[in-house]
Amino acid sequence: MQGGENIEGIPKRILIYGVTGSGKTTFAAQLSQDTGIPWQEVDALMWNPGWEFVPLDEQIRRMREICARDEWILDAAYAKWIDIPLERVQLIIGLDYSRSKTLWQLIKRTIARCIDKKEVCNGNVETWKGVFSKESILVWHFKSFSRKRERMRSWKKGPTDFDVVLLKTPTDLVMWQAEQALTASKQFRESIGLSNEVLATQVTNRKSRNPFRSTD
Repeated sequence: MQGGENIEGIPKRILIYGVTGSGKTTFAAQLSQDTGIPWQEVDALMWNPGWEFVPLDEQIRRMREICARDEWILDAAYAKWIDIPLERVQLIIGLDYSRSKTLWQLIKRTIARCIDKKEVCNGNVETWKGVFSKESILVWHFKSFSRKRERMRSWKKGPTDFDVVLLKTPTDLVMWQAEQALTASKQFRESIGLSNEVLATQVTNRKSRNPFRSTD
């Protein structure tokens, strides 16, 4: 998919779901760039400065407003309001990576953020104190891993009103993106009436007109 194309037939309401440390936000940002569908960074909507949780009623209000729109990509769904996006989502992409893979990614990311103080959201940064607290994101990984994995797999088993793609490894994700790029390219050619046969003919004609083409 080329940046911002928003090809017909591609789902316009997408939830990226996965265990903590699977790379949901990075993938959501890339998917938004590829498709032109607006991406909503969920953590930025749920956390105020100072790592203070946005009140639940405000969380729900924000998510209802976003999910009422025609197009969106969410990079997470919190348990307390997950039913809101599920009412309208068209496609869920589950990053069903292994515990060892996601934990290692999370550890590396957390250490890097503690060192470089890169902003996570709304001025919030990760600290060593937070890493070793009961509210640590590492602790949360262990608490939530099995529950999130089971939820993804239950969606896949169905029945549901939305499509579900489960990706087991980062390689699966790359392959899926490549497949979508090919599909989008085909749809674009068809939308302008350019079949594979016509495309081949045009390429052949251009070669025949190339004054630098060898005649040997």
